[in-house]
Amino acid sequence: MPAFFTAQYNTLFYFFDPFSIMILLQINFHLPAEMMGEALVQSARALAESINHEPGFISKFWIENQQTEESGGIYLFQDEATAQQYAQMHVERVKAMGATEIECKYFNVNMPLSKINHAVP
Repeated sequence: MPAFFTAQYNTLFYFFDPFSIMILLQINFHLPAEMMGEALVQSARALAESINHEPGFISKFWIENQQTEESGGIYLFQDEATAQQYAQMHVERVKAMGATEIECKYFNVNMPLSKINHAVP
């Protein structure tokens, strides 16, 4: 995916081919409520920073529902191979953190429609 960095605005811009396929990876798991919120911010800061360096990684939304004790992430990857590679590694990592009932789902991103709704530039 072509990208360029502008020093003037300290911003990274991506130019997407409207018909290229990005992969959305959804990882959900059970995590005790006391491990979410500020506790997760404190314990997972280094993890969050490291994810930025994963091959093919574009972005992540951290998701949690303390009432149902569900947590996880919504990720965008450049391709399915890097998404699958990341998921295999990350499943083991969240297991070590105490997560259970881990589920990974993969979706193609419909770029033309997503662009209309401001999901991509």
